[in-house]
Amino acid sequence: MLTRAVWQGMIAGLAGAAVMTAAEKVEQRFTGRPDSYMPARVLSRLIGLPERPGRQPLWRNLTMHYGQAALVGIVRSVMAQSGLRGPVASGMFTVVRLTTDQILENATGAGAPPQTWPRRELVVDVLHKAVYGFTTGAVADALAERDGPGPGQVHAQLRPGRRSGVGPIPPRVAALVRRGRG
Repeated sequence: MLTRAVWQGMIAGLAGAAVMTAAEKVEQRFTGRPDSYMPARVLSRLIGLPERPGRQPLWRNLTMHYGQAALVGIVRSVMAQSGLRGPVASGMFTVVRLTTDQILENATGAGAPPQTWPRRELVVDVLHKAVYGFTTGAVADALAERDGPGPGQVHAQLRPGRRSGVGPIPPRVAALVRRGRG
């Protein structure tokens, strides 16, 4: 399951980043908001490259933007392979993406906590990360669906509906599901 989750997650994350980037460009045309060089600043600080004022090298921006998206996409793919699929899972994952951004930006000193941002910037960032989260989720879910239900879905099928006290699925069944035979 994890091997599939890695390559499927990277594909899903790259798709999410591509759609998010397109959405950002459309939004920037309407709002006049300039490009963000935060990804390049974070990468520079992570690997010890010098920063310069203003615009940052495009290759650094794209490397961090797409690299982080691909790596974080693996988390969403693990969710999908486990059986956490659909809009609720994509909503949970959007929070993961926002959190990874903030950890990297704040740990490197390139950014400040979101509660200190102007509200408009915060809304724009959350909306774009939601585009990433839900696009990545849709792709990860579609790829995982080809492998059948995840263990969590098998567990939920034992007693359909919202019920407590179902208990875990037997380890033998969980192992079969993980191997793609469930």
